[in-house]
Amino acid sequence: MVELVKNLIPAEYGYVLGAVVSTFFVNAWHGGHVGSFRKAAKIPYPFEYASYEQIQTASPASKKAMLAFNSAQRAHQNFGENHPTVMGTLLISGLRWPVATAILGAVWSVNRVVYAVGYSNSGEEGGKGRYYGAAWMLAHYALIIMSGISAYKIAMA
Repeated sequence: MVELVKNLIPAEYGYVLGAVVSTFFVNAWHGGHVGSFRKAAKIPYPFEYASYEQIQTASPASKKAMLAFNSAQRAHQNFGENHPTVMGTLLISGLRWPVATAILGAVWSVNRVVYAVGYSNSGEEGGKGRYYGAAWMLAHYALIIMSGISAYKIAMA
């Protein structure tokens, strides 16, 4: 069985698995990040966000805390929306380009943190702080393209 795996999976595939595992830590970090903002905004569970009405009637300090919480929560949800896709693309494209895939996975993970920090801490109108980590999208789409090419090449081999 070990020989079969060695023949099918590139020697550098461990780097890809490391990139996949890094996303689990980023997800856990998001949970803690949101929790600190939830506490500051005084939004109890099970409420997912501070409502529009709560924000409009809050003091300036509470309004700022609630907007930061909503932004941190949205960044976490956006991570969750994109996490399954990036895991699949890492595992597939890594079969053909393990080192490039692992690098793109690292770029994705680091920029997901930058995205969340920028979104929740910038205080910029309209959530513009999230653009600080926008490089995750470049890595994301590159991985989608690479996994499509990998799947095609494997299917046509």
